[in-house]
Amino acid sequence: MSAPDISASFRGDRATGVLLLLAGLSGGLGVALSAMAAHVPGGELLSSAANMLLFHAPAFLALAALRAIGPSGVLAVATLALAVGLALFAGDLTSRVMLGDRLYPMAAPTGGSLMILGWAGILLAGAVRLVRRA
Repeated sequence: MSAPDISASFRGDRATGVLLLLAGLSGGLGVALSAMAAHVPGGELLSSAANMLLFHAPAFLALAALRAIGPSGVLAVATLALAVGLALFAGDLTSRVMLGDRLYPMAAPTGGSLMILGWAGILLAGAVRLVRRA
């Protein structure tokens, strides 16, 4: 009798943990930037960054909950695109206000494009799921 391979379930726990960390980080930073936006010059940029963070926090929670039902490779790439895109977009807007300069030229548009690709990946994962069920 051999021992069951539980390594896959531990990898799943780690990925779920990462998604929960992303959700908490996005939500917490979104609230903090919303508060800061009310008190600093250039608050409209912080408000935009806060909104993106707050909009994506529930998405990371949903991705954690849905990990078991979607095509894992597609969802993993989509999640990575969302996370990196969100960091670039919100980070660039925050950097402009707090540091007076961009992260690097085109950081916010690159981040926005990555977020769009991430959402497209989620769309693709849904389509794959539907085709496989049909």
